[in-house]
Amino acid sequence: MTEAIELFNGRDLTGWEDHKNPHLWTVEDGMIVGISEAGKMSNLSTQAQYGDFELRLEYNADAKVNSGVFLRVSDLDDEVHTGLEIQILDTYGKELPLDRGDSGALYDMIAPSANALKPAGEWNQMRMRCDGPQVAVELNGVQVVDADLDLFDTPGQNPDGSSNKFKYAWKTMPRAGHIGLQTHAGMGGLSDVKIRFRNLVVQPL
Repeated sequence: MTEAIELFNGRDLTGWEDHKNPHLWTVEDGMIVGISEAGKMSNLSTQAQYGDFELRLEYNADAKVNSGVFLRVSDLDDEVHTGLEIQILDTYGKELPLDRGDSGALYDMIAPSANALKPAGEWNQMRMRCDGPQVAVELNGVQVVDADLDLFDTPGQNPDGSSNKFKYAWKTMPRAGHIGLQTHAGMGGLSDVKIRFRNLVVQPL
């Protein structure tokens, strides 16, 4: 098996880039820190691309944060349509059923099956696995998403007939791409809300 790759050296953003809003990202105390700004969404993306892999990371989010982790982004000028987003949102304590925009969701495609999120300010552990058409998400040791991309064969539509935002059918999309971290205006459009990431490791399959 190929050796695991540390995506972040703990000192600077070598290997990462954000060509839209790089001022929203810093490195502090061994963490990648993204700060929200009203009206803006920004992705910090790996320069390298990955196909089948398992990604492990930890994140710590302020209250009202709106963020995410992107997988297999094939076009850095159109991340929201060409990347799979695993949602990070301040939905701690929300009761079932959850929706496709809650924390841990495969955004706008599959709602998380459980609310495994810790309260704002605590560290969460996330593991994401992409293996061909299969995408799985584990949050704090609980599997919350198990998806088969081959079932998403119609642009703008999920297998259950509900609509999604994507202009492409995920069955036909490339199965390799960049990994990205998102910072977004906080819930209610808030600025100055921070998301922190550390221990980002990818294991190619």
